[in-house]
Amino acid sequence: MISITDPIQPALVHVKRILFRPFSWRKWFVLGFSAFLAQLGGGGSFSYSGNPFEGHARPGAPDLGLAKAWIAAHLPLVVAVGAMLFVLMLALVVLFQWLGSRGTFMFLDGVARDRAEIVEPWTRFRSLADQYFRFRLVLVLASLGLVLVCGGLGLLIALPDIHAGTFGPSALAAILGAGSILVLGLLVLAAFGLLLRDFVAPIMYRRNLGTSEAWAILRREILPGNAWRFVGFYLMTFLLWIPATLLILAGCCLTCCVAILPYLSSVAFLPIFVFFRCYSLGFLEQFGEDWRVIQDAEPAA
Repeated sequence: MISITDPIQPALVHVKRILFRPFSWRKWFVLGFSAFLAQLGGGGSFSYSGNPFEGHARPGAPDLGLAKAWIAAHLPLVVAVGAMLFVLMLALVVLFQWLGSRGTFMFLDGVARDRAEIVEPWTRFRSLADQYFRFRLVLVLASLGLVLVCGGLGLLIALPDIHAGTFGPSALAAILGAGSILVLGLLVLAAFGLLLRDFVAPIMYRRNLGTSEAWAILRREILPGNAWRFVGFYLMTFLLWIPATLLILAGCCLTCCVAILPYLSSVAFLPIFVFFRCYSLGFLEQFGEDWRVIQDAEPAA
């Protein structure tokens, strides 16, 4: 019987055993570093405000006429700088995806074997992590391509209203049409990314398989007849993240935002990250003993 709630209690038990029995600052800082790497390249956000079809400056807004004139006069320089910035950002994304792929297996190994090591798992999981990285990179490029295609489609549809400087039927059709395709496509890609992190990576780790073989096993042996259970798993994960987020916000306030700094946040809130890693592993374990990833504590050397 596959349950979305049964793995919660064992996950809490594993958190206590891994991080508090016994408590070790070294383990927290080392395992926290693996968690920090695993979170690199996990996503981002952006915000925008304003009406792209508004042709007049708002009251109190600065006059952009001089800036537009300067850009028009130095267009080749602007394009060159923009291209360099785009290439730099893309290179950083690739780097973060690569580091995050290594960190995924390092953190998974640390949680599964209740140990805190950096150099040995970094080397041992190089092959698996490189294959995992390539698939993550495909998802990133697919997301970028989807944004560009939908953005271009939206501009073409809305072009009459853009020229007219109004928000009319064409603009509305662009938002509803291209926007719907973009949202649906990003949701599908996000679903692939979640399954990759939560289940494909553990399958690769458990059976020492490549990404394609692990996907095939997930699709052939686990997903059939259990799709709604996976939907329930992610709904429960979302609900569990609500109190976790409140704890993170409280910790940031109590530490004057020191706990939100990169790496330090992974150490300060390590129990939360370990819990969610254990929760997904516990859910996978319900499909059979062959999928048991978390091992008993290793005897002290």
